[in-house]
Amino acid sequence: MATIALVQRIARTRIHYGWVVVGVAFLILLAAAGVRSAPSVFIKPVELEFGWTRTTTSLAISLGLLLYGLIGPFAAALMDRIGVRAVALIAIITMALGMGLAPFIDAPWELVMLWGVVIGIGSGLAAVVLGAVVANRWFLERRSLVMGVMTSSIAAGQLIFLPALATITQASSWRWASILILVVLAAMIPVVAFLMVEYPRDIGLAPYGAKTDYLEGPIAKRENPLMVALNALGDGLVSRDFWLLSLSFFVCGASTNGLIGTHFIPFCVENGVTQVTAAGLLATMGIFNFIGTTGSGWLTDRFDSRHLLFWYYGLRGLSLLFLPYVFDFSFLGLTGFEIFYGLDWIATVPPTVRLAGNAFGLQRAGMMFGWIMAMHQVGSAAIAAAAGILHDQFGTYTSSFLISGILCFFASGAVLMIGKRPGSLEPVAVAGAGA
Repeated sequence: MATIALVQRIARTRIHYGWVVVGVAFLILLAAAGVRSAPSVFIKPVELEFGWTRTTTSLAISLGLLLYGLIGPFAAALMDRIGVRAVALIAIITMALGMGLAPFIDAPWELVMLWGVVIGIGSGLAAVVLGAVVANRWFLERRSLVMGVMTSSIAAGQLIFLPALATITQASSWRWASILILVVLAAMIPVVAFLMVEYPRDIGLAPYGAKTDYLEGPIAKRENPLMVALNALGDGLVSRDFWLLSLSFFVCGASTNGLIGTHFIPFCVENGVTQVTAAGLLATMGIFNFIGTTGSGWLTDRFDSRHLLFWYYGLRGLSLLFLPYVFDFSFLGLTGFEIFYGLDWIATVPPTVRLAGNAFGLQRAGMMFGWIMAMHQVGSAAIAAAAGILHDQFGTYTSSFLISGILCFFASGAVLMIGKRPGSLEPVAVAGAGA
């Protein structure tokens, strides 16, 4: 009862309670970003301590990235069944279990189970899909901006956690760095339990931007989340737009989380940059990532999403192709890359969510984006594992950067076909400027 009274008191202020829900979701996604970014800091220390190869550590991270994506669609269906608050709490507890047990590993299979399975499932339950569900439930206006802000939590998580984790790892050990994340996750539990609200109607509100004559749609039936997710996948598999969005997001994952998010720190360390400096560079990308993603949300509300994605993927491809050759490992060279690449990192999310909503309707946008996000993580997992294998074979990451850059150019062309009828050069009419 005390919780309900607190929420109602906040709801009576001039600030729409949807912004409070966005704030809570942002913190959940931020904590999950810290969990997902930790292995990139721990790769070198773990390899040095146990004598494991880059292929072994990359396999564990790759599995975690894969499960992070595959769990997303089922998480969206589970949110409809048991609620966002319950799913978020399960996610936080699962991630805490993975980080809490990580300091006790001494065998490769334990690394794979914790970094891969446990953390993969936990972070998958707290994926960007959660942001899409919150945005679609609580906002009729500013939805793309809200999605951009929540997606930027990934950048904020890097900015906050990476330097701290690298500093603790260098000063003490990677185990104490794991404990830091465990403490943060534990602190998140009461915040989510007390402040997360499922729907505006639960506290007598309409979604942000609703007109005075706004009518709430029918409450969705609580169906089996497994079947709901699989049925949505079945609908997606026969949709041309679903394949175009999924394949472009496969490339997005391969060129971000899979390559830069996983291997940028060891890539820099092997070229004479200290681990703390490399982590700081990756974290600082988060500042430009935040700017780029939030700006992308603003642009998505005003311009054609297909054209935005064309430029995002094309510019990202250029940065990856030039990194091994043009951006030297001086402070100036790496700073240039972090600014250029950081602005583009996850700017693709708001226009992709908008296009998913246009193609499948707002009610199903979160679910369908979950499956599209699954392909993002398949791409992440594929390049994370492949880059580790190629590194062990050739001793460098050059081939991995070239492959990812070329894939970005393919994605840049493919996104222009979204929303167009087969055999026609004209786009299908869609609502809103941000088609």
